[in-house]
Amino acid sequence: MQVARKALIIGAGPAGLTAALELTRRTAIQPIVVEASDSFGGISRTVRYKGNRMDIGGHRFFSKSDRVMQWWADLMPPDTSADVTYHGDTRAVSVPAHLPQEPPLRGMGPFAPSAHESHPAVAAVVTTHPPRDPDLVMLVRPRRSRIYYLRRFFDYPISLSAQTLRQLGLRRVLRIGFSYIRARLHPRRPEQSLADFLTNRFGRELYLTFFKSYTEKVWGTPCERISAEWGAQRIRGLSLTTALRHFLRSQLAPRKSSLAQKHTETSLIERFLYPKFGPGQLWEHVAQLTAASGGELRTNARVVRIEPDPANPLRVAAVHTQSPDGTITRTEADHFVSTMPIQDLVRAMLAGGFAIPDEVRAIAEGLEYRDFITVGLLVRKLSVTEPTGGLLRDTWLYIQEPDVQLGRIQLFNNWSPHLVADASTVWLGLEYFCREGDALWQLDDIALAHFAASEAARIGLLHAEDVLDFTVVRVPKTYPGYFGAYADFGILRAWLDQIQNLYLIGRNGMHKYNNQDHSMLTAMTLVDGLAGGRVDRAALWNINTEQAHHEAR
Repeated sequence: MQVARKALIIGAGPAGLTAALELTRRTAIQPIVVEASDSFGGISRTVRYKGNRMDIGGHRFFSKSDRVMQWWADLMPPDTSADVTYHGDTRAVSVPAHLPQEPPLRGMGPFAPSAHESHPAVAAVVTTHPPRDPDLVMLVRPRRSRIYYLRRFFDYPISLSAQTLRQLGLRRVLRIGFSYIRARLHPRRPEQSLADFLTNRFGRELYLTFFKSYTEKVWGTPCERISAEWGAQRIRGLSLTTALRHFLRSQLAPRKSSLAQKHTETSLIERFLYPKFGPGQLWEHVAQLTAASGGELRTNARVVRIEPDPANPLRVAAVHTQSPDGTITRTEADHFVSTMPIQDLVRAMLAGGFAIPDEVRAIAEGLEYRDFITVGLLVRKLSVTEPTGGLLRDTWLYIQEPDVQLGRIQLFNNWSPHLVADASTVWLGLEYFCREGDALWQLDDIALAHFAASEAARIGLLHAEDVLDFTVVRVPKTYPGYFGAYADFGILRAWLDQIQNLYLIGRNGMHKYNNQDHSMLTAMTLVDGLAGGRVDRAALWNINTEQAHHEAR
């Protein structure tokens, strides 16, 4: 009798859970997922607090990959009141008619409804083709993000609107224009740093005005020290030319009610899919489907040792995990898939007995990460409104003001009205980028909430007395850094790639600033290889590196 093969997957984020579900669907390999926390989704999880829900970092469900779009829609059909249909190059996603929206949840939070004007309710129309579960749907949301700078709002990406020109002033606009022409005529070569990358695409004046301060808040490192590879992966197709071209097209052409934006730069998309109750809803559903299909999921299982095969030092034999009560569990498998931070992976391999060259160990220890804090503030109202007097329509505000540490603000009401327990309140996520253990990270929750509220008040976005409640979420190793020992990352990667039954996927698993869909594609490509009997490691690493990787696969 042939023994079923097993794949141990470290991490229950988008990459790990995608790999697990795909293995159950397409192979005879049983996935065993070990997750250090008690939740599913990684940084794409949904955090619940007194009936409110938080999306850590914000996750727009949009991809240029037909495969990813179809995968999402098969699990959670789009639910829309508009005539919105996604059409890929080879297939279409059917879109059911809009479902009646439930009224905002009341009585779940500690506060009675405020007396000020309520957030407008979502219109409901008749359902014609209901999905299997009325809650298990994707909403189609309009994308609107703006930059807050000089105590004013600017479109992001920067548009050529009359308001933008007026707020920047004629002198600065002329400097931006001449600076951009100069950058196009005399680009920086070779393009080594992020400063080079951004200057070449936007000109030095626009780079200094709208990119430098915010980017250095995110990374805590001068742009001159960050590799240009970060820009190539995150904003590869965006430049002043593409932003202006998109703006002119949007002014001249009628808006289409379609999600087909495959050839639109990601930063320029105008609508996106979003799970009704936040991104964690989808990943919790994926975890349930995986378990129902024979997969095994273990939470609160932190990897502490990775043991080599005594017969072959270039193979993994088992992984040791530790539960909160100190219990150690040893698990053998045929394949091992890691989405954990590479720095922690190498430490666990060293603890398990792998003979790791000193140079490889030094590079792994020298990798840098940026950590993340979200302060959730429940407020009665903001101090700024739309011209009509209603709530700002933004999902994100990028805080460019140099006199505060605040990096971004999410308005959860606008991601989905179902993230907010009381629709008469405003539910905010104030985002800070820091390093684990620094002064900001070590502040207790009360002090951190007071600090965040005071910064938002200082720049005129709210009044501290309107804060009703707060919560704080700290997430270590959220952003893999493209500086420090990253310059020698190729040596580390080559050593890890020779471990025959170990595969790296996902953002932290590859130390690669992937979006959610890129992480999923690494998982899908891995399963393609396991199903076919041969994994192409180069294909995994090339995802989100080659401009046309979506179209090529």
